[in-house]
Amino acid sequence: MLVVNEKQIQQIYKIHNAIQDITEMLKSKEAGKIDNPHRTVLEFPEHEASALYMPSADLIGKVSVVKIVTIFPNNPVQGKQTTQGVMLLSDATNGEHIAMMNASYLTRLRTGALSGIATDLLAKKNSRVLTVIGTGAMAFEQVLGVLAVRNIEKIILVNRTPEKAQAFGEKLLLFGVDVSFEVEIDVAKAVKQANIICCATRSKEPVFNGSDVRPGTHINGVGSYLPHMQEVDETTIKRADKIVVDDLAGSKEEAGELMHAAESGRWSFDDVHAQLGELIMGNKEGRQSDEEITFFKSVGAAYFDLAVAKGVYTKVKNAGVGVEVEV
Repeated sequence: MLVVNEKQIQQIYKIHNAIQDITEMLKSKEAGKIDNPHRTVLEFPEHEASALYMPSADLIGKVSVVKIVTIFPNNPVQGKQTTQGVMLLSDATNGEHIAMMNASYLTRLRTGALSGIATDLLAKKNSRVLTVIGTGAMAFEQVLGVLAVRNIEKIILVNRTPEKAQAFGEKLLLFGVDVSFEVEIDVAKAVKQANIICCATRSKEPVFNGSDVRPGTHINGVGSYLPHMQEVDETTIKRADKIVVDDLAGSKEEAGELMHAAESGRWSFDDVHAQLGELIMGNKEGRQSDEEITFFKSVGAAYFDLAVAKGVYTKVKNAGVGVEVEV
């Protein structure tokens, strides 16, 4: 079995690779070539934490993956990462387990790639201002995903702790992101300036007022992935001209803000415009006017992990990266 660590993956697999591989995986999913059983979630209330077990198989490519990811938001005070994970990649022709790879970076990267794909299909072409609400572990690759598809000129960072937002902006600069940033403590002001909004928090209540969203804004919501979480309020959901989800089945069970709106009786999952794959295949329209408010909701699914795991495995084999071990 080939074992690949996070540093090795980061060196050879970037946001543009993930966007390309996930785009192809979404096409395969729409064509019925992917088996994706529902994931299992274990919750640890005393730590406000959870563990996710996510299997998927490519029925044509003859490969499968199981990802185990843990999310412990209190870990930073212990000097540990909030999100930790591994992926086991297997050959679906003989059952051989061919690779084990770190999944923490890949989870962030594939989520950022999804937002990048959605932003490309739904945000105005001339979008210049990106507002990021929540500057924790998931947010960095959200920014990279948007920057991969739009020429952003200013990034506005919002966090409950402004010092963390400042550190996040400095990290972007060190990474080589050549875009100015500013830290804003007034969420309403940050939202009113935005052409694109990225939310990456574990909030249990909405993080901005939907009345502050300007016509023409695109919103990516990726932080809330359990029924009790909500990043986006009902006002935003009702104002949105198009709501697109990464995976409809998963959204019905895990997208807290959408579930809450549906339970109120003032919105229905029948109002979801499309799954992301339908936009890629051209079966549904993306943005159709500069005045539309669009909302992309992502809860994640194992076939996105399968896409990046396959991509990484191909690259590391070609590059001779990783360590072969017997298990």
